[in-house]
Amino acid sequence: MTANIDLVFAALADPTRREILTMLLEDDMAVTDVAEPFEMSLAAISKHLQILTRAGLIAQEKRGRVKWCKLQMNAMKDASIWMESFGQFENVNLDAFEKFLEEQTIQLE
Repeated sequence: MTANIDLVFAALADPTRREILTMLLEDDMAVTDVAEPFEMSLAAISKHLQILTRAGLIAQEKRGRVKWCKLQMNAMKDASIWMESFGQFENVNLDAFEKFLEEQTIQLE
């Protein structure tokens, strides 16, 4: 499990790869369509796709002469479970915290 999580987090560390995953949320895409919005070569995009594939975040398959990318929906499951273990550190409710501070200030006066 640890090796898989390491690969997932390493893949997610790059903003280009996160953008690719966001694009694939909508539908499968041809590699050339994935590359279109980025100002980099097709070879550079292919390297990003290889990293995402190795991490299990996407799958690539040939359909005729075109290579397609598909998001693997369960790929982040282990990483998500690991992150949820930190749920004990929930976000602070700032409104409630502000009210608490006001009450404490009034008591000190």
